[in-house]
Amino acid sequence: MPPGFALYTGLLVLTGLERLVELVLSRRNARWAFERGGREWGRGHFPVMVALHTALLVGCFVEPLVTGRPFLPWLGIPALVVTLAAQGLRYWCIGSLGRRWNTRVIVVPGLPLVTRGPYRWLPHPNYIVVAVEGIALPLVWSSWVTALTFTVLNAWLLLAVRIPVEERALREAAA
Repeated sequence: MPPGFALYTGLLVLTGLERLVELVLSRRNARWAFERGGREWGRGHFPVMVALHTALLVGCFVEPLVTGRPFLPWLGIPALVVTLAAQGLRYWCIGSLGRRWNTRVIVVPGLPLVTRGPYRWLPHPNYIVVAVEGIALPLVWSSWVTALTFTVLNAWLLLAVRIPVEERALREAAA
């Protein structure tokens, strides 16, 4: 194992644990939404999202080991700073949505759109977090193939599937 790789592995493990905590929070928030008449949209793409995000973490770990790429401080340190900053925006999004935040698309009819926090300026700020993290986290340890692959697949999933599902769900719930 390359020197310092244990620290990077720790970052990946913490990121994975963070995702598990988010799934628990999401499940709790889903119960809250369903108790208020919430309806889930686009259920079929959720397993693909989970698989893609899991593959990101696996790729971040495996690529440096298979390729033997070293840690490059000029790339890795700024990428780490960007990764950590993205987490700040992630939790601003989660906090702004409160009980309405979810990893799934669940809309409670009659509730107004959230217009506080980053939602004041952007309709889907959490997807910026995901895109930035998908580039920065792998680049902490020079995993450019993982960064590129995740970015392309994530862009397709968000632009072709997830965002249109959310927009349709919000439009129909507001009607």
